[in-house]
Amino acid sequence: MNIKEAKQEIKNTVIAYLKKEPSGDYRIPAIRQRPLLLIGPPGVGKTQIMEQVAAECGIGLVSYTITHHTRQTAVGLPFIKEEEFDGEMHTVTEYTMSEIIASIHRERKRTGKREGILFIDEINCVSETLAPTMLQFLQCKTFGNQEVPRGWIIVAAGNPPEYNKSVREFDVVTLDRVRQIPIEADYGVWKEYAASKGTVSEDAKGNSQRGTEAHPSMESMRIHPAILAYLDIHPENFYRMETDTDGRHFVTARGWEDLSNLLTLYHEEGIPVTEGVIYEYLSHHEVAEDFASYLEMYFKYEEEYPMDRILDGDVPSVIYERLLKADFDERVSVVQLLSKALLNRIRAGEGASAAMKNAFEFMESAFPRGEEMTLFVTELTITTDAVIFMAEHPSEEYLKYSEELMIGSRRGQLLEVLRAGKQS
Repeated sequence: MNIKEAKQEIKNTVIAYLKKEPSGDYRIPAIRQRPLLLIGPPGVGKTQIMEQVAAECGIGLVSYTITHHTRQTAVGLPFIKEEEFDGEMHTVTEYTMSEIIASIHRERKRTGKREGILFIDEINCVSETLAPTMLQFLQCKTFGNQEVPRGWIIVAAGNPPEYNKSVREFDVVTLDRVRQIPIEADYGVWKEYAASKGTVSEDAKGNSQRGTEAHPSMESMRIHPAILAYLDIHPENFYRMETDTDGRHFVTARGWEDLSNLLTLYHEEGIPVTEGVIYEYLSHHEVAEDFASYLEMYFKYEEEYPMDRILDGDVPSVIYERLLKADFDERVSVVQLLSKALLNRIRAGEGASAAMKNAFEFMESAFPRGEEMTLFVTELTITTDAVIFMAEHPSEEYLKYSEELMIGSRRGQLLEVLRAGKQS
């Protein structure tokens, strides 16, 4: 399943596991509440969805990347105490409370939330000395002699062996006590996430605040439109993991996101983004070279297509003539550029309604076949700021096309049609 489906399954599990009898006991006893084990490639957003689930369910969250810890921090430190057995005093070894268990108690004290999620990342990449502790944790829900507090649901995550040489396989005894959820990289889901980054939301008290990843600059948090346009054209390059005689070559969602932040700021400062810089984030020579070539072309389109004039309804006739002959890459790039420009108008609150009307008129004239219109409407549909704006300022054109076109369900099929047109 993709990360969006995994998030829903985790929410469903929280609802089920925290359901109580009138007596206050959990309907599913803690011993039968199997930990969830998410297995998927790095950078798909496993940690982010845990934050979202906890916030949406109104419960606490404690997260640990277990590879950063030692056996002592997970189990606790040993100390000597005396106990009486059969009338004789003996020294025995006890353990202090695990740092991880203590963190749960601190979170309960800090927030007042008695229930929550304990999230342990990279659980199958631990050291040899810590491996038995992790098996005990999954099987018995304890760290050393300390139990995970009542009402706290265990979610663990790990990477498949092809992504990490340190991966350890779990035995059947352990796997028989967990719910293993395989997660695959999905560009469509990631793009929805990218469209919502940095949007303004309201907290439970009605205070306006940034999204879950607060940052003083909203724009720097958004995925650069050049990356979205490129991945619309080449979704096969969203996630790649290959090994040959020259070593391992990979591209991940995290790489695209981190590159986006740098790309945005470099572009603002007029600093060139070279293929070498791109390779520092996309460790795959073929993809880095291809994106570097596309990026140069994208910035060229940005200069050649006057988006401000288009949104003002002043479109030079030469633009229409050019787009009638344009190839797949250029058409998709123009749709992304128009979407970006319109969203900037919406966020600035300057003549956005008129700009949206002019944008739809341009799309109708420039792309009479209509496939690009579906892409354009999809861009608006998955962007929170645009949806909020259209709820307050309804657009007849948007409503018309969003109803006529099967937005979302047709997106993958649509891009295949456009790609076929490129190859013919």
